[in-house]
Amino acid sequence: MRAVLTLIALALAAPVLAQDAPTLRDRVEAEFAKAPSGARFGIVVGDGTGREIVAIRPDERFIPASNTKIVTTAAAWWTMPDAITAPDTRGGTAVRVEGKDVILTGRGDARLSSAADCVTNCLSQLANAIAAGIRRVRNITGDATLFPDERWSSGMSWNNIPTRSGTANSALSLDDNELVATLTPTRPGAAPQIAHLGYVTIDNRVVTVAAGGTTDIGFDRLPFDRTIRLSGTIAADASPRTLRFGIDDPAHYAAWRLAALLRERGVKVSGTVTSRYRTHDPATDDPARRTAPPPRPPEPVWLAALTPPALAEDVRTINKVSQNLHAELLLRRTGLIDGTGSVADGQAKVAALFAAAGVPRTAFDFSDGSGMSTYNRIAPRGMVMLLDWVARQPWGPAWRETLPIGGVDGTLARRFKGTALEGRIFAKTGSINATNALAGYMLGRSGKLLSFAAYANDVPGDASGTPIIDAALLAVAEAN
Repeated sequence: MRAVLTLIALALAAPVLAQDAPTLRDRVEAEFAKAPSGARFGIVVGDGTGREIVAIRPDERFIPASNTKIVTTAAAWWTMPDAITAPDTRGGTAVRVEGKDVILTGRGDARLSSAADCVTNCLSQLANAIAAGIRRVRNITGDATLFPDERWSSGMSWNNIPTRSGTANSALSLDDNELVATLTPTRPGAAPQIAHLGYVTIDNRVVTVAAGGTTDIGFDRLPFDRTIRLSGTIAADASPRTLRFGIDDPAHYAAWRLAALLRERGVKVSGTVTSRYRTHDPATDDPARRTAPPPRPPEPVWLAALTPPALAEDVRTINKVSQNLHAELLLRRTGLIDGTGSVADGQAKVAALFAAAGVPRTAFDFSDGSGMSTYNRIAPRGMVMLLDWVARQPWGPAWRETLPIGGVDGTLARRFKGTALEGRIFAKTGSINATNALAGYMLGRSGKLLSFAAYANDVPGDASGTPIIDAALLAVAEAN
């Protein structure tokens, strides 16, 4: 009788013991429960073989923000692996002369620079080539007709347009399509001094306030307006502030800068500076509506053409620092392989990438290459399936090296420091309004490489989902 009672007691105790031992899912959900009301979290962590360690809302679709760059860069590497790793002979900016006119032509490169300390891929190199044999030119035209004119992708918030995050996309781009201005405080009550190239007019309404006061500077500009309005205050003892503005007509800016460099070299520019773009035509620029392959115009005879470094270097820039313009241009270049370089052509390659990885079509939708579009959607399970597939590709390890490393570099330089994931998590961040994201790979405590995708959407404006995502990932890494 005593033995029977003992067995009954053990049987009754067993469920209590199991309930007292929280599962890994319980621990992750406990972290998610710390979020403000209304925030929505989804996560999938896999072991690389298709087995899921944790899956919470795995098939719900989330705004991925700059996680989109994972998709853009992977699609480019998969579509044109040889072009990614070789010098960029087809993408470098070029110049030709037609009569007395100079045509500066963009071929999709995002890295052309006019900086005074530029060493390679410099606009000054093209100016030198012109000045070597020509002393007088008439008009200078910035030619951005390689891609259709889609300077902003669908779903990007209009208020980003004046900023460097929302600068226009163009086949001819220079200086990241950003304008730089430096504000230096003067005496209290007076406006600060402003140093800039002069391409735009700056309406300076900033006031210098007493030492120790608040420095808070804002700016705004209407689309295609060349006047930037500054407002706010700068303390008299503040260090100079650098502001960066987006450019709406990048091809014109590049031609304008070339004209200035030619004048510095003694070349007389007697005509006008203009730009030209190719009108977007859905009948030819949408692969679903095309009835024949797009024609390929013959390559012009260039006076000079630049050869930028391999695109793999730019993929590293895109993923490490989350560079929006470079991601958008890479998407268009991917779509140029057998298309017109339209966003739709690039997205057709993205869809093909997901299909090759076995990801269901219902798991994703993308409208841009950078993640600025609020139309983008991805399911955590779909992203992990893609990451697992990428890891199995011959180019997968090289691509993974372009991701930020926790506590070490890029957009993860300040995250995971002093934790078990410092130097052991390799992932792309993402953050726009009400959204935080992180996806990539991490090493568990056992040393096993895990793939993961974690998203927070509908986060209240005074909160962030990032600490909660990080805590959840640390819990998973510790248990594996």
